[in-house]
Amino acid sequence: MSHPHTNWRELHGESFAGRRVLVTGGAGFIGSHVVDRLVGAGHAVTILDNLDPQVHGAHGDHVSPPYLSKQAELIIGDIRDAPLVGRLVADTDAVIHLAAAVGLAQSMYEPERFVDVNCRGTAILLQAVVKNPNCRKVVVASSMSLYGEGRCRCPQCGEFDPALRSAEQLAKREFEVVCPRCRSIAPPMGTPESARLQPTTVYAVTKRDQEELCLTFGVAYRLPVVALRLFNVYGPRQSLSNPYTGVGAIFSSRLLNKQPPIVFEDGLQTRDFTHVSDVADAFVRATFESGADGQVLNVGAGRAIPLVELGELLAREIGVDWNPEITHNFREGDIRHCSADVTLLQRYLGLKPKVAFADGVKDLVLWVKNSDRASDFVPRAMTELKERGLLR
Repeated sequence: MSHPHTNWRELHGESFAGRRVLVTGGAGFIGSHVVDRLVGAGHAVTILDNLDPQVHGAHGDHVSPPYLSKQAELIIGDIRDAPLVGRLVADTDAVIHLAAAVGLAQSMYEPERFVDVNCRGTAILLQAVVKNPNCRKVVVASSMSLYGEGRCRCPQCGEFDPALRSAEQLAKREFEVVCPRCRSIAPPMGTPESARLQPTTVYAVTKRDQEELCLTFGVAYRLPVVALRLFNVYGPRQSLSNPYTGVGAIFSSRLLNKQPPIVFEDGLQTRDFTHVSDVADAFVRATFESGADGQVLNVGAGRAIPLVELGELLAREIGVDWNPEITHNFREGDIRHCSADVTLLQRYLGLKPKVAFADGVKDLVLWVKNSDRASDFVPRAMTELKERGLLR
């Protein structure tokens, strides 16, 4: 199929300074850090964001967050507003697509909204992109939630991609993943991009759709596209009042409000916590280099951290006791372990994680201590999940 999209190097040589970049969701946690990198490198940046109050708290209702770069142009609007999106894309060289409804558990009782924002919104964006021959790149935020359970290695039977743990197993409070052959506990390992995709929530399904829509359009229109599967991102500017945000922010909110953090299962489930500065670097590198074009890349730290270890470190840094409420309950769709194999991130973009976990937690806590936005909505979220039978 013929189309005028070509590689930036063919048109502009090696210099990408002064490009025009549209960042959807650019006023949010990750997006604002990406915007800072772009502005600092001399690019003209336009932000499209709806300033969702659930994400931005007191800074919602059309009030720009104080941390947002004044050198970027903020357009308050919806990714589903086709005329607006068309006008913004017509004046851009590259798109970094971060706009999305976020929240694994919440997506299970708001499926229409999540599908509409994430899937239809991405389709509207792509329709605008293919009409603009000046747009040379799309980088889309995907998610580790596509994997479901991360890859495991049975000592006797070898590597495998686990199915979701059964309701019968979880009802017995047997939380660890077991080998389907010998039934022994199978320790987790780094999950590569080639692992089987098995999304377990509506949110995860929509992120898979976003990724596949963008990559499909990239092939059809010879448009360079990169999908970055983000693991558990944490750091400053993370919403402290959104009960469906990252677990680090949720724990911090409870600790600040002198409430015990609520820990599902036994707290020994692990996640790959990745500092937002490393994630921002990956987006900028993927946008202005061609090595990862057409690829899906994990963006993680490559380390598995138990949730209780995260909580203990947060409490120590905040200066309070760590006395969590370990419920041994489980949420529908939750996984036990997932950490990133970041081999391809290094191979295609030359990136390795820079921020050590302990240093990153200190960075998050500094943000938490200087923030007045930590409203505790966790009890309300728990009630919503229980009423819908999604917490057992």
